[in-house]
Amino acid sequence: MKRRPRPPRTRVNDKIRCPEIRVIYGEHNVVLPTWKALNKAKELGLDLVEIAPNAKPPVCRIVDYGKFKYEQSKQKKSDKPKKREKEVKFRVNIDPHDYSIKMMHAEDFLAHGFKVRIQLQFKGRQMAHKELGFDLMEKVKIDLSGMAHIDLEPKLNNRNILMMVSPLPAEKQRRKFRKDGEHVDLTEADAAMDAYDDEDDDDDDDEEYDHDDEDDDSSDSDAGDDEAGDSGDEDAK
Repeated sequence: MKRRPRPPRTRVNDKIRCPEIRVIYGEHNVVLPTWKALNKAKELGLDLVEIAPNAKPPVCRIVDYGKFKYEQSKQKKSDKPKKREKEVKFRVNIDPHDYSIKMMHAEDFLAHGFKVRIQLQFKGRQMAHKELGFDLMEKVKIDLSGMAHIDLEPKLNNRNILMMVSPLPAEKQRRKFRKDGEHVDLTEADAAMDAYDDEDDDDDDDEEYDHDDEDDDSSDSDAGDDEAGDSGDEDAK
């Protein structure tokens, strides 16, 4: 079995063996003996880093090697193609109007070539009725059938049901929730999805607050009953 060739390693400081190099630091760009460049780097409290080993002579920079590596890794990440995927979230008890808005934006994403991750979240006691979540995901699947094909069938994952869909070829796409030819602003669609998600989070907080109030009320009533019982016992005595 052939071994994969290792990527060339960046040579630093004493690992640079060439007798003469071109050195870049600050506004300087000069050819120096390597030993002199090393001394200059040490004098500045920095490193001598080879950046163009195949040049004649090789080119090196005097930099902080830690910062240099960090910048290089950032550059590699920015050079990677961005993930063409969007997410649309649903709830079991979603309002029909909100459902239509979310489906319209899901169509927008698909029309622009994005894969769409459909996520349905269960909250609190809704987990007792998982079948309602699967029924809603089946409806989503049917409503998007004119725009997408299914990559991942609806699948339960902790307190979520997940489904992945990919866009059909443009010539085969048929919208259900937006008229063909309407202007679509994806930035607006993303913002709308974020706004709906924030509203859902606020609703969750309200539900938790309501439950806490109910618990407090019940504890107060229990305390009242206890006091009534105590006073009754004293009267009996």
